[in-house]
Amino acid sequence: MIANNDSDTDEKRIKPKNTLTKNPQTQHESISNTLRPNSIESDMTHEEFRRHGKEMIDYIADYLTNIHERRVTPEVEPGYLRPMLPEDAPEKGEPWNDIMKDVDRTIMPGITHWQHPRFHAYFPAGNSYPSILAEMLSSGLGIVGFSWAASPACTELEPIMLDWLGRMMSLPTKFLPFNTNKGCEPETPNCDNDSEAENNSGAVLLGSASECILVAMLAARTKKLESKRLENPSMEDGQILSKLVCYTSKLAHSSVEKASLIAMVQIRHLIVDEHYSLRGQTLDECIQADKEQGLIPFFVCGTLGTTSCCSFDNFEELGQICQREQLWLHVDGAYAGAALICDEYRYLSRGFEYVDSFNTNPNKWLLMNFDCSCFWVQDKFAVINAMSVDPLYLQHKHTEKSTDLRHWGIALSRRFRSLKLWFTIRSYGVEGLRHYIREHCRLAKVFAALINEDDRFEIVGDVVLGLVCFRLKGKNKLTEKLLLS
Repeated sequence: MIANNDSDTDEKRIKPKNTLTKNPQTQHESISNTLRPNSIESDMTHEEFRRHGKEMIDYIADYLTNIHERRVTPEVEPGYLRPMLPEDAPEKGEPWNDIMKDVDRTIMPGITHWQHPRFHAYFPAGNSYPSILAEMLSSGLGIVGFSWAASPACTELEPIMLDWLGRMMSLPTKFLPFNTNKGCEPETPNCDNDSEAENNSGAVLLGSASECILVAMLAARTKKLESKRLENPSMEDGQILSKLVCYTSKLAHSSVEKASLIAMVQIRHLIVDEHYSLRGQTLDECIQADKEQGLIPFFVCGTLGTTSCCSFDNFEELGQICQREQLWLHVDGAYAGAALICDEYRYLSRGFEYVDSFNTNPNKWLLMNFDCSCFWVQDKFAVINAMSVDPLYLQHKHTEKSTDLRHWGIALSRRFRSLKLWFTIRSYGVEGLRHYIREHCRLAKVFAALINEDDRFEIVGDVVLGLVCFRLKGKNKLTEKLLLS
């Protein structure tokens, strides 16, 4: 378990008899043999890995090139796979070619093709060759980057990439990991010169928007518990917890409700206006009613682009109330947040100066594959406070000078996700990514215009970005039948 890289210490140690030879080729072979014991009959050699790896690249490229020829959804029934596979795992290793034949025979018939040009379900699922290659490199490196010592490059690339993306989106400087205020013009809407934000701001990559929302809620909960303890030291945590309430729109993603279940707090789903937006007055009335009942409001989750119809909550109105009531305001921009890299859509973030934390998913709309969810926070210490557990075996000599991302989320272990951001942003450039989003939005406007020309249909909600919600006029049964067909 102990890795000591101190050369002085190493020189003083007694060298084992079975030392590696100084010949690099022989040393490589010796390490290879250590990693690949001869007792494993079907273990893949380096040369086989090279060959099969190239074959796999060809397989993926052929799949994506010809994906339009496949059905979008599979023609299988639940439980289809079990009869096609053996009941027990094989005792001896099997040939690679047999495994790949079974991929085609058993796995591909049960694949829903998310990258298909006619796949319009759920939400966009970004992918690109640079992102796939970054994923391969991450898997090949096989690191578990829970701390700086566990992987300095993994730990340090992550905030740099989130700083890049935050600047691309013109996020308030209070969110940027390297908050120097350089290049931030005074008239920039989200520009702030708060010197304290420079010390407290931070960002991290998590597995999903659901995880980002949960982390934000837990940080807000811990902060509220601490403040209430200071107000009334005799009040126990359980008493405070039973009174905590969070608020969100009835169109917010279900992950907000799931986070409230995990955090064991009450939740209010609030009505929206005619544009499907959560407004300040609605929030304020609910907060005042809860306070009269002796409850403790602590958290609001607004949405930048709701799942149902891509509507936008009014962050200025919500933010002013949250500031007055000392509530944590989080904004979930899982899909639509990526549009902020385009100047013409930055008005959607009006009111972000009041926001405490924000998340978006590059794996939805920035050509990166799942999973890759970005989380920015104004006060990183609020998150670290809520998440930190610091056993002796995870401490290292650089703890005081470095950031350990294990304190920033639910999981201890971390993959090298930031490689996907680095590879993809560099490959396409900001210009290329902007073009990708603008083209999706252009196509949505074209489709909306075609829908409006057909008097059998009507559009529901505003077409702002790449989502068009429409229905057949008349009873809902008609639209349900159309959807199923």
